[in-house]
Amino acid sequence: MTNSKKRKSMGRPRAIIAPSVLACDLSNLTGECKRVIDAKCDWLHLDVMDGHFVPNLTFGHPVVTHLRKNCPDAFLDCHLMVSKPAQWVPEFKKAGADNITFHIESEMPEGGAPALIKMIKDLGMKCGVSLKPKTPVEDILDICGDVDMVLIMTVEPGFGGQKFMPDMMAKVSKIRELYSDLNIQVDGGLGPSTIETAAAAGSNVIVAGSSVYGSDDPALVIQQLRDAIDKE
Repeated sequence: MTNSKKRKSMGRPRAIIAPSVLACDLSNLTGECKRVIDAKCDWLHLDVMDGHFVPNLTFGHPVVTHLRKNCPDAFLDCHLMVSKPAQWVPEFKKAGADNITFHIESEMPEGGAPALIKMIKDLGMKCGVSLKPKTPVEDILDICGDVDMVLIMTVEPGFGGQKFMPDMMAKVSKIRELYSDLNIQVDGGLGPSTIETAAAAGSNVIVAGSSVYGSDDPALVIQQLRDAIDKE
């Protein structure tokens, strides 16, 4: 299943802006999500944390179920920061997830990462793989050809509001060199002041939390992020 060969060049994919709902007013989750949808975001990014894989606890598939009901046309991008992602894949499918991104550092099912990728795709979802900042990019190069997206964490996963780590861009550049048409997502500290660095390295899927939800004009921020990607 694995394919570590360089893909035929088709050009970098389009900009995708995915506000992280963890940064919104969670007491008004549907309203906050509709606010950024109206502001022309592309995806909604949901950070699922189990309190074990990362030192924080957020929300699980029941929240996704209700969000799917209230935002039926939204693309729900679920980032599983959990110890045993395979355990939760069927539940997130039932809940209405469109994409599941798992961490390469988490516990894999029998058959390893290829088996988990197959499980996610066989259920009709897109699949991404993510790296923590201290994990070398070489740990995922043999499966990049099998996933729909690679997520490079630009902060330590677990909490929002951290500062962007520019040294993570070397990982983005390496993957973009090998996979010109792969979606490469960056998550952590992204906003108008850091987007140029991320765009120049080859990122095209931008997770932005406080910079979007904390803005008086989220549509303007989203457009600024999109313009920075599209001009590269």
